[in-house]
Amino acid sequence: MAQDQYGRQHPQQQFEQADELHSDRIPHPGRTGEMRDEPDHGEDSYRGTGRLTGKRAVITGGDSGIGRAVAIAFAREGADVLIAYLPDEEQDARDTAQLIEKAGRKAVTVPGDIRDEGHCEAVVQRAVRELGGLDILVNNAAYQMAQPGGITDITTEQFDRVMRTNLYAMFWLTKAAVPHLAPGSTIINTASIQAYQSSPELLDYATTKAGIVAFTKALGAGLASKGIRVNAVAPGPIWTPLIPATMPEEKVESFGEQTPMARPGQPAELAPAYVFFASQESSYVTGEVLGVTGGQPLS
Repeated sequence: MAQDQYGRQHPQQQFEQADELHSDRIPHPGRTGEMRDEPDHGEDSYRGTGRLTGKRAVITGGDSGIGRAVAIAFAREGADVLIAYLPDEEQDARDTAQLIEKAGRKAVTVPGDIRDEGHCEAVVQRAVRELGGLDILVNNAAYQMAQPGGITDITTEQFDRVMRTNLYAMFWLTKAAVPHLAPGSTIINTASIQAYQSSPELLDYATTKAGIVAFTKALGAGLASKGIRVNAVAPGPIWTPLIPATMPEEKVESFGEQTPMARPGQPAELAPAYVFFASQESSYVTGEVLGVTGGQPLS
């Protein structure tokens, strides 16, 4: 475990190796407490330096995994945070909210299904009302369910759920947020290496992640004149509850081993990328995708 995100360490040895991480199959959507080996979200390692002091952020899927790590980092950098999540993830959301509040920041929890346009609009309105405005939108929530048979095993119901969760919700949330974003505000989308190196069993998920890349580039150009920057983080294999909840056991056992780092990443290793895009340090960056992939190329 890292002492903090600044301490020098061997990147292959910083966290547990892939063959040391275990988790039995757990029901979707996947809860952190159900995992045998829980992810590292930076609870004991992320050290803030005030880079987001006074900012107000919305993070979808902020209850666990990457979303929790980003929420912790944002709070420790000085931001108040609203997290949106599925009602089934209430315990994870409470745990994340406690971590935000422990950092001395305000936490707002909003359960619901972002496949509903009205709920997306309500999430933004809650942020504006309870946080006093909005400066950062992180479109992070996503749905995936690996199907070994590829397209022949993907039902229309599943395809629709993936599209509405990963693409429609991003569109609805962003459209609702833009009128409230002042110059200097940022939108950060979670893409994936699947946008570039697509797996047949994740065909529908990969399709949405490629769409997120295109959305990010187009929106970044479209909002530049308003002073709003739009970027994306493309994770590689990251150890979150979604992995044992959506992937076959044999895939879980070897998860991340194919990367040059020879291990899956931890959510804590993603958080600094989101902080960079949310902060003024990335003032000349928009429409970009930053890969955090353990060395797998975005190509």
